[in-house]
Amino acid sequence: MWETVFGIANLLALVMWAALILLPRWPALLAAILYAGVGLLCLTYVVAMVGILSGGIDPVGPGGSADFTTIEGVRSIFASDGGVTIGWVHYLAFDLFVGLWIARDADSKQFSRLLQAPILLATFVAGPLGLLVWLFVREKRARAQGRWQ
Repeated sequence: MWETVFGIANLLALVMWAALILLPRWPALLAAILYAGVGLLCLTYVVAMVGILSGGIDPVGPGGSADFTTIEGVRSIFASDGGVTIGWVHYLAFDLFVGLWIARDADSKQFSRLLQAPILLATFVAGPLGLLVWLFVREKRARAQGRWQ
């Protein structure tokens, strides 16, 4: 089961990232990325997390309870296929949301798609790195446009 959820989540994220980077940014496409991409990944995460924390599916940790307060507790969560899968889906959802925000922000500040592409790829591969690069790149133009938000 977890292999299937993992594979579907990866495929969904990959399709959404490819659309975000390669296709024209029509409002309907951006809405699809937000709701069909980010939304479905978030829903998958919530359902799986509730199932794991309630002990209904793939209980984790000593005695089947999750412990987020210690390194050992978190390690035990990721020692199960369910824990790894929901952790990965968490990353996929947040990175895609951040990528969508970067793309919309970059478009509104009139950055070229050629400049956006490597930043979005960096966000896809290593979320915080891409976000950090974008924050540095956007700074001067955001201030010049009076839209420092």
